[in-house]
Amino acid sequence: MTKQLVRVQNFFVSRDGYGSGEGQSLETPFGHANPADLASWAGATASWVNRTEPGGSRGLDDYFTRDFRNNIGAEIMGRNKFGPHRGPWENHDWVGWWGDEPPFHTPVFVLTHHPRPSFTLGETTFHFLDASPREALDVAMDAADGKDVRIGGGVATLREFLDADLIDAMHVAVAPVELERGERLWESPEELTDRFNLERVPSVSGIDHLIFWRQ
Repeated sequence: MTKQLVRVQNFFVSRDGYGSGEGQSLETPFGHANPADLASWAGATASWVNRTEPGGSRGLDDYFTRDFRNNIGAEIMGRNKFGPHRGPWENHDWVGWWGDEPPFHTPVFVLTHHPRPSFTLGETTFHFLDASPREALDVAMDAADGKDVRIGGGVATLREFLDADLIDAMHVAVAPVELERGERLWESPEELTDRFNLERVPSVSGIDHLIFWRQ
């Protein structure tokens, strides 16, 4: 039987290690950071999850965006990736940044200290868990039905799973910009080489693709 993996796929960071800027709001999901500075390389590819029209580039960048859904059976994300709200829910009107057809097409487990009822949009069902990384992963592994589980972010959630030593493989795309403040994944990716092998693959788009896999 093939082992289920816990993966990070297409996670965007700046050259100085920030996955999002400071001051997230409804209008600015990445805080003071310009999302295009981090993600335009992915949006330009033929296989980007939000592409609605034909076209787009092929090559190395497209390989990574195409792999976003490969063998993924469930995703775990933090509440701040799901939305900008903090504390108890005032209502349940907010259903995420992604519209009527979110790009996940799997069960998604949102970590929050304030659970709310599950709901479904298109092929994606969102569930809300007040759980530790290990507990959430056990639930997601069952829901993934033998496929891999993707840790979708944001930075705080990714760090929690790294600190719990629960991640098997990661792809992180480093953009040639500096944010200087916000949520920081690392000061240097070499911080993780005590547990992971690391390979850097530069792209003509200016992105450095970092590939981590367990030693």
